[in-house]
Amino acid sequence: MSEMVGESLARRLVEWGIDTIFGLPGDGINGLMEGFRRQREKLRFVLVHHEEAAAFMATGYAKATGRLGVCAATSGPGAIHLLNGLYDAKLDHVPVLALTGMQETSVLGTHYQQEVHLDRLYQDLAAYNLMITNPQQLPGVVDLAIRTALAKRTVAHLTFPNDIQVAEVGEDPYRHVGPGSPPASVPTYSQPPLRPAEEDLVRAAETLRQGEKVAMLVGVGARHAREEVLAVADRLASPIVKTLPGKSVVPDDHPLTTGGLGLLGTRPSEELMEECDTLFMIGTSFPYSTYLPSPGQARIVQIDTAPDLLGMRLPTEAPVAADAKLALQQLLPSLEPASDRSFLEKYQRKMAAWRADMEALEDPSRDPIAPQYVIACLDRSAADDAILTCDSGTIATWAARHWTIRGGREFYLSGNLATMAPGLPYAIGMQHAYPGRQVIAYVGDGGFAMLMADFLTAVRHELPIKVVINNNNAYGQILWEQIVLGFPEYEVRHRPPEADFSTWARGCGAYGVKIKDPKDVPGAIRGALEHNGPALVDCDVNPNEPPMPGKVSYEQAKAFTEAFLRGQPHKAAILATVARDKINRLL
Repeated sequence: MSEMVGESLARRLVEWGIDTIFGLPGDGINGLMEGFRRQREKLRFVLVHHEEAAAFMATGYAKATGRLGVCAATSGPGAIHLLNGLYDAKLDHVPVLALTGMQETSVLGTHYQQEVHLDRLYQDLAAYNLMITNPQQLPGVVDLAIRTALAKRTVAHLTFPNDIQVAEVGEDPYRHVGPGSPPASVPTYSQPPLRPAEEDLVRAAETLRQGEKVAMLVGVGARHAREEVLAVADRLASPIVKTLPGKSVVPDDHPLTTGGLGLLGTRPSEELMEECDTLFMIGTSFPYSTYLPSPGQARIVQIDTAPDLLGMRLPTEAPVAADAKLALQQLLPSLEPASDRSFLEKYQRKMAAWRADMEALEDPSRDPIAPQYVIACLDRSAADDAILTCDSGTIATWAARHWTIRGGREFYLSGNLATMAPGLPYAIGMQHAYPGRQVIAYVGDGGFAMLMADFLTAVRHELPIKVVINNNNAYGQILWEQIVLGFPEYEVRHRPPEADFSTWARGCGAYGVKIKDPKDVPGAIRGALEHNGPALVDCDVNPNEPPMPGKVSYEQAKAFTEAFLRGQPHKAAILATVARDKINRLL
């Protein structure tokens, strides 16, 4: 049997070391699917229920492994469904290759069924974006697409017309009239870590040595540099603040960290930004600049692999374009040990008080169940190398503050796109990558409902993922975002009946339990974690628990009051919850 373009593509993916594709077939990619079938012993195709989930799975796989994630969808609507998950990859800088179908070349431009010109649709999304029009382009353009995705840490897209997919790969249908030839390539890639310039390190070291109140802000770009971050912070006697995507950079219980920053962060981190005279940013271009030092307050040193991100948020006098690990290794010998550690010790005391406050909110006696208690039970029972995936919403606040990074634990969410629904498909993609690790999706009822069909994907592939649903029957984050603007909430709570997602889990043949009583939470979570297979715990939590910022500003308090004066519903329940939170912290 002669090799057709679809098989050439599949073979090339295997030669790149790719072993998994997440996707959903359709008549727009039948030629690609036949190619995947012919390489099925080496290339696994994970059949999903929704193409958006496939893109999230590929993105989650890439986030957790650093390798290329691959997803596939048919022409028209299938490829359109991929977009949200792929934008998540683009905005969080992870490499993903999207493979889609297109109508036969002979009918393009005739308003044919499902004729969506995907190369145009993907123009803003993909750094490498090509419709294949000649079998001779393969496999060279596959190599170019993959190298681009890996080098730029972004999305690449190849779309294949139906007739090209089934053409013989060696077919040469046209007369050659120019001096060019089809791309000749091999499946190799090299990108050594970016080394810092010596003069940049000298300037950075001098700036840091002159600081008296140095703070560090680390992001996901420093995830591979934990030991170096801790060594430099200890040398400078500098507290470490972490962005939410960078939560895994250093352990949450380490004495050098003050935790996160922003609406989901800690009070000590926010106060630290207000007081520091030098800010050392590593592997982050933290977007919420109102939480950063005011311009002129602090001198800025920044390390990032992307030179265009240096100085984006604040005037940066010591930019270093380099890999974080290499730059910190070379910077450390230039730094003298801090003789005065009082600034660090001050924030260590503040952080101890903050941790006590957060622990007080993990109250097992609260009814309705406090969401902080649910994530605390999960935190205590999960393995020390567990991976936690999270959706966007109030659950991100609870995870940021009550999921403890320790040992080999990891944490992932949609950082820059902040989309709902990736928690479940992330977990599926990551469990495929790490079949021996505990992978937990901590999600809200809103996000889970969007892509819940793919829980069945986990069951059918015998993936032992665990899903814990923080069920407040509302879009909780949007609710509080309305209130913080001074507006009463509007159409953010679902009407009765409340969903029982455990019935779906059991209907799929998995472990499923519904929790309404706080005394049942610890046992249900332990049971799910110990279950030898996919498991789901649906926990009804207090919908009136506010994800309060670490430090409430006058403007936020004023807006809160205005929302109440304008007719905020559920006022009594909200005020009772806030009062109980305050009492718990004081006890």
